[in-house]
Amino acid sequence: MVTISIVIPAKNEAGNLPMLLDGIDAALAAHGDYEVLVVDDGSTDATAEVIRARMATHPTLRLIRHDVSGGQSAAVHSGVLAARGEIVCTLDADGQNPPAELSKLVTPLLAPGAARVGLVAGQRVGRQDTASKKLASRLANAIRSRALKDGTRDTGCGLKAFRREAFLRLPFFNHMHRYLPALFVRDGWEVAHVDVAHAPRHAGRSHYNNLQRGLVGAVDLLGVMWLIRRKKKSRPSETPGV
Repeated sequence: MVTISIVIPAKNEAGNLPMLLDGIDAALAAHGDYEVLVVDDGSTDATAEVIRARMATHPTLRLIRHDVSGGQSAAVHSGVLAARGEIVCTLDADGQNPPAELSKLVTPLLAPGAARVGLVAGQRVGRQDTASKKLASRLANAIRSRALKDGTRDTGCGLKAFRREAFLRLPFFNHMHRYLPALFVRDGWEVAHVDVAHAPRHAGRSHYNNLQRGLVGAVDLLGVMWLIRRKKKSRPSETPGV
């Protein structure tokens, strides 16, 4: 029986995946009940071939493919739909999220009395990015935090863990992965935060620039604010018969 599912959205990351997957296996060696799902989001490189070759010797590894690129949120959503574990962890395929940090994410969800914790969000320290990218991220996070009051300083971190059933109840939209803390709080869940390390990209390049992130983020922020205002306020309970 699978308890933990690791979901990795990947687009053209063939050069990073072998090292990343080795790190995940090392980090979760004590967990015999985990699986790893790589969601190939319309890659044009050898991403799928790298995963297929590895699957022959790694039975816990699975490959999900998109016929066309749908973006990171779509890839995460497809992976969660296919996951078998009650708890799902996500991390980026570029190698910048160290797999050794996965235990920090899982522990708060498995702790006694943690039934109301729906999401554990990683928050990067010592970021290994360009100065312009860090500045843009800091500004975007400040605006988002003030508008949504989600108590999270770094929603762009790919390292997250959550309850699968709770995630699938969230409204899906493109780029939703950047607003998970606010969406989980909207649905009445507690959100925990842990500081995580950050590493330089090993190979390849980022698929987004700061201007693209900013333009998309402005529209998404207004949409999430609307969703929070329109949340369901009543909670049903069944009354037993006599």
